[in-house]
Amino acid sequence: MHTSLLKTLGGIALTLGSAVAQADEITVTDAAGREVTVDAPVDRVILGEGRQIYLLGALQPEAPFAHVVGWREDFSQADPDNYARYAAKFPELKDIPTFGGFKDGTFDVEQAAALEPDVVLMNLEAKAATEDAAYDDKLAELGIPILYVDFREAPLEHTIPSMRLMGKLLGKQEAAEDFIDFAEAQMARVTDTIESAAPERPRVFVDRAGGYSEDCCMSFGPGNFGEYVELAGGTNIAKDIIPNTFGSLNPEQIIAANPQQVVVTGGNWDAYVPGGDWVGVGPGADMTAARAKLEALTERTAMTGIEAVANDDVHAIWHQFYNSPYYFVAVQRLAKWFHPALFADLDPGATMKELHDRFLPVDYEPGYWVSLKEH
Repeated sequence: MHTSLLKTLGGIALTLGSAVAQADEITVTDAAGREVTVDAPVDRVILGEGRQIYLLGALQPEAPFAHVVGWREDFSQADPDNYARYAAKFPELKDIPTFGGFKDGTFDVEQAAALEPDVVLMNLEAKAATEDAAYDDKLAELGIPILYVDFREAPLEHTIPSMRLMGKLLGKQEAAEDFIDFAEAQMARVTDTIESAAPERPRVFVDRAGGYSEDCCMSFGPGNFGEYVELAGGTNIAKDIIPNTFGSLNPEQIIAANPQQVVVTGGNWDAYVPGGDWVGVGPGADMTAARAKLEALTERTAMTGIEAVANDDVHAIWHQFYNSPYYFVAVQRLAKWFHPALFADLDPGATMKELHDRFLPVDYEPGYWVSLKEH
């Protein structure tokens, strides 16, 4: 009798466990404004960009790759320093199937279908190419929905909704809201102060991936880092010249604008430009080497006679702040460079460490920025 009762109770428990784990049909709105119906929580996900792990890692730091069955091979090339740290802790990531990009037409629909994903997460900037190649139609025919997320094209507008979307997909809504609360509180430490103090805004030139190529100079228009500059209490010199998020300035335009602050975005790009003149900032970066490269970039024609160089107000910051949900740390760092007295008590390094300690799977290591002002 006792054994039968145990078996019965065990069966009920298994049934209840299955009910809890069972996916429910939900309708979500993605970063492209599309309403898509999916069964959630999802179990098998393809990442249309490897750096979407920045989002996933914050939602489920104990097992960020648990539901990833395929991903684009960009994380290891665009951010090899963080890739190495994730790989050391989660070696299983090396066994995840990789594929090419959507924008360059190297995505393989058949390969994706063979992985039996519940959903494919794509970055918003790949939408046009995806539709041109009819990847969306082909995947839809196979019953595989595409959802767009964005933390690059319009990070201030789309990062938080993208985090909420992924939280719903994975059943991690509480983790998503915790991260969002932290991000908004950290951003407010800058924006509230700027609003109340209304300081004089320095003219700022953001040198996108300075030294990556011999061309000078890529920059940002009114979006992305261009918007970070404005939030941090600066004036982006390119906001009325570059109409979109990304574009270029010529040396004459930069010299004429005479920026008072120069911010170079940098990273470890040996996979793309081995031994290039880019500034190698990122976790665990060699600050002596980074500072030397930053100094060398001030010798370019575009830097001739500008106020920022004369006053050593030339800085480098991790490029991937432009393509991650950690943008609020970049805004803090910019604000402290632009208005050191106003933000004397703000410590962006402590914010980055708290971000890692509370939300991310890997430990914080300094190296995400360097400045000629700090010898």
